[in-house]
Parts: sequence; C-alpha cells; structure tokens
Amino acid sequence: MIPNFLVARLDAFLHKQLEGGGGIPVYDFGNPMNEAALASPDSISWRVFRNPLSLFIGGISAVLMELAEPRVRSGVWDHTTFRTEPMKRMRRTGLAAMVTVYGARTGAEEMIAHVGRMHAKISGVTPAGVSYRANDPELLRWVHTTALFGFLEAYHRFVTPLSSAERNRFVAEGSAAASLYGVLVPPNTETDIWQLFEQMEPELESSEIISEFLGVISRLPLFPLQIRPLSGLLIRAAIDILPPGIRMALGLQTGFKLSPAGDSLLRFLGTQIDHLQLNSSPSALSCARMGLPPDYLRPRK
Repeated sequence: MIPNFLVARLDAFLHKQLEGGGGIPVYDFGNPMNEAALASPDSISWRVFRNPLSLFIGGISAVLMELAEPRVRSGVWDHTTFRTEPMKRMRRTGLAAMVTVYGARTGAEEMIAHVGRMHAKISGVTPAGVSYRANDPELLRWVHTTALFGFLEAYHRFVTPLSSAERNRFVAEGSAAASLYGVLVPPNTETDIWQLFEQMEPELESSEIISEFLGVISRLPLFPLQIRPLSGLLIRAAIDILPPGIRMALGLQTGFKLSPAGDSLLRFLGTQIDHLQLNSSPSALSCARMGLPPDYLRPRK
C-alpha cells in the first residue's frame, strides 16, 4: 500500500501542476455544473487518463514517436518553448490533454480552437529542406495517433489490461476531439493505428534531438521528491512500449531495456496508484461536476 503521507503529497503536487501561474492558464474542471465533456464518465478515456503514472509513461512514449517524424520534430523543437522552458511546456501539454478529456464541452472546444489558431501560425522547413505546416491534417493525425497509442499501451501494460473491445472503444472515443483539432481521418480502431505506423515507418528517423529530449525529461521535477528517483525507470518504460519498428527507427533498440524487476515494480505502482483517491485530479473534479461521487472512477476491490 502507498502510505497516506505520500498520497497527500501526490495530491498536492497534482493540484500545483493544474493551478496555473507562470503563463499557465487556470481551468476549472468543476464547472459549469452538469455540462458534459467530449467523452462520457463511463468512457474508457476517463479511466485511462485518471492514472498519473501511466500518463507520464504514455506521454513520453508519444512524444518520442512524434519526434521521429522530421516535420513534427522541427515544428516542436523550433517553434515551442520546450528547450528553454520544458517544465512549463510539459504542464501546458498535460493540461490540454486533461481539458480535452475531462473539461466541460464548451471550455474544451474553446481551448482546442485556440490551439488551432496557434498551429495556423507555425510553418517552416526541416533541415532536409522539406516544408511543413503545424496544421497539416497529416501531421495532426500522426500526433493524435501516437498519443492514443502511448496512453493506451501504458495503461494496458502497467495499470489494467484492456480487452480488444475496450482498446478499440478507447481509440474511437478520441475521434470527436481529433476532428476538432483538425484531423480529417482519425483512427477508429486499433488496427487503424497499426496501419498508420506501418505506413509511416519509412519516413521516421533518429536525431540528436531524441537524446536531447530524453536528457531534458530526466532532469525535470515531474513528480514529488519522494518518487523522483523512479524517473529513469519511467523513461525506460516509455521506450519499452514503443512499437519495435519505431523504436528501431529512433535508434533506441538497445540500452533501454526495462528489466523484469522494473516491469513488476511499475505494474505494482500503477495498480496501487489507480486505487488512490486524488481529490485535486481533473477526473475527481469532473465527476463532481457531473453530479457523480468524486471517487466514481476509482476501481472497486
């Protein structure tokens, strides 16, 4: 069992990440009362995005896959504050994901429209001379699909195994948000995800930016001090769940293997954390907004 003092620290830490400040917007997941989100409280998405450990693992895995695509990599590295203010960038990205899943529909649509306007301003040329636009539907589809896979696979592996039907349902649940972000043909099944991976593999490549990204992530204070030593293990887990072909394209096929002991430890922690009640979490606040008990999503033993 995770001790109560650590639960309190994790809840306080989570609250701090979502409270705004330093250019991070404040979002009230508890209002407007009874306004539905893009996904329902009974969705697989509301279950998956509730677990901070698997979200971290899946998020890192998703970014690695995004950075494997040269145009996406140039857009992220040349037009965002990831290099100069990585913690702020991570908090903004995390908040956007939470609002997309749990936020009241009007607020989520407003935020997504803002992101779209920002993307419309971003364009450039890769080092290889290939032009790109951040609002290119093809690139948006890649980003959306890698995020789906990362979060789904991390939850399935380190928290609770999901059936094929549940995995397909999770993918389909993302279609509404994907369309709002500008994805013209979002994946609707897990098969669609793997078909896109197979299609994109020849275009993917390694880069010095991958190593730079991993170095930045390893130094960020993304967790309370008491569990921060696990950061390296979580990064290994994020690499371990990458599809083999993409992992090879990134040059990460050796030196990052997650040991059986590390795998077992993360499975134990993922399950334990899933049973915690973190009252500051978007999931708890959003359940209350919908007139449900704050622990509505908490697994029952």
